[in-house]
Amino acid sequence: MQFYEKQVETDTKYEGIIVDVKMDIVELQNGNKAKREVVLHPGGVGVVAVTDENKVIMVRQYRYPMEEELLEIPAGKLDDGEDPFKCAVRELSEETGYSANKWVDLGVMYPSPGFCRETLYLYLALDLQAGEAHLDHNELLSVEEIDLDELVDEIMANNLKDAKSVIGVLKAKLYLNKM
Repeated sequence: MQFYEKQVETDTKYEGIIVDVKMDIVELQNGNKAKREVVLHPGGVGVVAVTDENKVIMVRQYRYPMEEELLEIPAGKLDDGEDPFKCAVRELSEETGYSANKWVDLGVMYPSPGFCRETLYLYLALDLQAGEAHLDHNELLSVEEIDLDELVDEIMANNLKDAKSVIGVLKAKLYLNKM
């Protein structure tokens, strides 16, 4: 059996800087109707940048919705119509100053598919060269290098909670173990 829901009504409730919110009425397979709140997001990228010394380039920044500092892989929002790979190259350079000679596509993920239409594209960046970061206006963060195995231990101890970072680091670790 394949599951589906058919949109029968939509109403935009909010148009924001990054996200829009709409309320949809859907018809279920059994004929019943239900409400669905949907956050529309342009999508983004996350980059697991690993040095030759097996260190992962991470960024630490305050995340207002969570009311705490989080350690994350470098990441950013896609501009309208932007190619995800080009966005990954841009974000790694902007946030950390690093560039990479080798890139591996780690696939896509849906961070919160129950209410948000956001797709994140994950990449592994290898053969890194250091450079100067050039942060966006009002982007405040610090760059840290953390051993990949230590980072996996932090994930398993629930000390790294950002979903894109958890998934990206674990996928990168599995990929690198197979090399």
